[in-house]
Amino acid sequence: MITRYSRKELTDIWSEYNKFQIWLDVEIAAAEGMEKLGTIPRGVASAVRKKAKINVKRIHNIEAKVKHDVIAFLTSITEKVGIKARYLHQGMTSSDVVDTSFNIQLVQSGKILLKDIDQILKVLKSKAKKYKFTPCMGRSHGIHAEPITFGLKLASYYEEFKRNKKRLISAIDEISTCTISGAVGTFANINPNVERHVAKKLGLKAEPVSTQIIPRDRHAYYFSVLGIIAGSIERISTEIRHLQRTEVYELQEFFSKKQKGSSAMPHKKNPILSENLTGLARMVRSYTIPALENIALWHERDISHSSVERNIGPDANITLDFALVRLANVLDKMIVYPKKMLNNLNITKGTIFSQELMLELTKSGLSRENSYRLVQAHAKKCIADNLNLLDVVMSDKNITSRVSNKKMKKIFDYSSHFKNVNLIFKRVFKK
Repeated sequence: MITRYSRKELTDIWSEYNKFQIWLDVEIAAAEGMEKLGTIPRGVASAVRKKAKINVKRIHNIEAKVKHDVIAFLTSITEKVGIKARYLHQGMTSSDVVDTSFNIQLVQSGKILLKDIDQILKVLKSKAKKYKFTPCMGRSHGIHAEPITFGLKLASYYEEFKRNKKRLISAIDEISTCTISGAVGTFANINPNVERHVAKKLGLKAEPVSTQIIPRDRHAYYFSVLGIIAGSIERISTEIRHLQRTEVYELQEFFSKKQKGSSAMPHKKNPILSENLTGLARMVRSYTIPALENIALWHERDISHSSVERNIGPDANITLDFALVRLANVLDKMIVYPKKMLNNLNITKGTIFSQELMLELTKSGLSRENSYRLVQAHAKKCIADNLNLLDVVMSDKNITSRVSNKKMKKIFDYSSHFKNVNLIFKRVFKK
């Protein structure tokens, strides 16, 4: 991933150094398990722990000759540890190390992503409560529908990210497995108790049935969850972009004092961060397809998944982390314009209350079809001639004879749309 869209917390996890350090942790844990069983002499694990040093450059130099990264890694460790290192990797296969380590990197990344989501939840909860009863236009198909509150809009995002958190916790659990089962997963040359020891030592679960690798449906699930989270990021970002349009302008991304919006037009304030998040979300979602395609490998293994995961492992996690942190910042600093929201509510001059009027006419005994046709005709005239719906219907005796002035006033009042806001908030925030 390029530096522009990366944070150190995630790039450190996906660094070559951290990868090889985890490989070393796996080998040491396996050696400890073998020592307990008497498979290898005592003292191997402690010697490796004390003397082994990760030298990324040296590993790459060896790999350039042997064309095998795990062999290159083991050779570099042997150079530092000495003769006792010959007992490392007994009965193991490369995937035991690589797959277990890859899953650990995914778990490490997932835990940071959970913290990112917690920050978004915190901001959304605060903003939702602040704008709980701030009237704004509810839109369907991009067209004015009926009034809602801006707080409800934010509460919807909050509930979605609660689901995302639940999904990610499940995905982390799904990926928290290890395999130390040897070639084709039969434990032919290694005791299953070694795997149990490694799993316990590294905070993982033993994979119930591995082939020569950990089944890739687990990874597909993890990356699919990342894709869903990215979709949620884009949902919010798209809304911010729409609401910042000049014709709408109900909110705005924070614009710093010295910031410039356009090289040509000094007046511009563009929603660049939300647009950026839309693009980053597309990238994260694109990684779900190759993850799904990695499920079907030849027989007990092939390495067609390997090149894919070397790319999508770091890129998906680093990109999503950056996007989540950026989204939290955008939400925290966004500027909301309640007066503009109210102005936009009134653009169509009361036609947004057409449903209440239609329903009231049906209660008076008029058929739904006739009630709909009558109100629709008046609404169309109001939109075409820029008239106020209340004024127009008050001059229609077919309506005033059925709906009292008191009831009419209540129909054309926003408050009826907000009577269940407290109920919805209680369901979302559990308070």
